[in-house]
Amino acid sequence: MASLTKQTQILGLAAWLFGCFIAAGIGGAASIQAGPFYAQLVRPEWAPPGSVFGPVWSVLYLLMGIAAWLVWREGGFRAARTALTLFLVQLALNALWSWLFFGWHLGALAFIDVLLLWGAIVATLIAFWRIKPLAGALLVPYLLWVSFASALNYTVWQLNPQMLGMN
Repeated sequence: MASLTKQTQILGLAAWLFGCFIAAGIGGAASIQAGPFYAQLVRPEWAPPGSVFGPVWSVLYLLMGIAAWLVWREGGFRAARTALTLFLVQLALNALWSWLFFGWHLGALAFIDVLLLWGAIVATLIAFWRIKPLAGALLVPYLLWVSFASALNYTVWQLNPQMLGMN
């Protein structure tokens, strides 16, 4: 969108990043006690230590915000309504997962949520790629991490039926 001033572009980037980190904060609020809870869970050998999640998610939220901004720059929200709406849907599903898993200890619902999240990320990635290939490419690490997280969610849920419920 050539008509955007430099100031508008900077404000737009700040707004998309802010939105992503607000979602991170909403999810993070459910994860306040995640460390001790995660440590109590039976985990597969391939599960990363809890200390890995914060840095990984910080980078992923940064990439997500930049990707959304790149799409927004191509014509604003109106021109990219479907792509940016998909983005906001996946952001909400992302924030909900932490509440389901860490806040409410609902393994099955968290697994359903992460599968819906995975599908929403794929749809968002494709929609972004069609508008701005770089924006779609910036979501690839996110998709890969959520693919891994889906397998981890399922495995941990199955290994901990008393703590995460079986339904």
